Amino acid sequence: MINVNNLSKKYGSTTVLSLSSLTITKGEHFGLVGNNGAGKTTLFSLILDLIQASSGEVTINSINVAKSEAWKNQTAAFVDDNFLIDYLTPEEYFDFVAQLRKIDPKTLKDFLVRFEEFFNGEVLNQKKYIRDFSKGNQKKIGLAAAFIGQPELIILDEPFANLDPSSQIRLKNFLSSDENKGTTLLVSSHDLNHVTDVCDRIVLLEKGEVIKDTPKSAATLKELETYFSEQ
Repeated sequence: MINVNNLSKKYGSTTVLSLSSLTITKGEHFGLVGNNGAGKTTLFSLILDLIQASSGEVTINSINVAKSEAWKNQTAAFVDDNFLIDYLTPEEYFDFVAQLRKIDPKTLKDFLVRFEEFFNGEVLNQKKYIRDFSKGNQKKIGLAAAFIGQPELIILDEPFANLDPSSQIRLKNFLSSDENKGTTLLVSSHDLNHVTDVCDRIVLLEKGEVIKDTPKSAATLKELETYFSEQ
């Protein structure tokens, strides 16, 4: 589904990402880990055509993301709060995304029921703008919106950050649920436990290069913990 070929990103003389080849297949739950500055957000930004590559290309379903917008129809993401429209209420924002996805109001209402436990009574019917919510609840709004319309590809950068422990567990259970099987899911996270629970393949980045690329196994978490403890 996603193909990366000879992809690099430089800022001046500094190379922050350099990938000769990377393929992510349809339906794969792909986890990206690495220390700060490893290139995780840069890779996701290049896949989403938010920044321009210094060289190489990214294709989604054989469409070059930098040359066409056709891939956007089945792609959703939540990278940071810049994806939100903070002068809207959550309900207005969800309605806006649903209209973009051609989702009718009843379908949207039924969809949001899936997030009742995750929202924990703190998001809907609060009569306030997104900008007035806590960072954690803003994160919940952005994450839920990414799933509206069941996009084929969903990219989440640090989805567990700013969430309290209960919300992290609820999110992990939702991402791992049967209803998300078949969705191509890209997740970056500093939380090794959650990312190894959610994803079936883990890629480790260091200084913009792939250090490890492996299917998840019983030993994956321990191997990652060992790697990071030695850094």
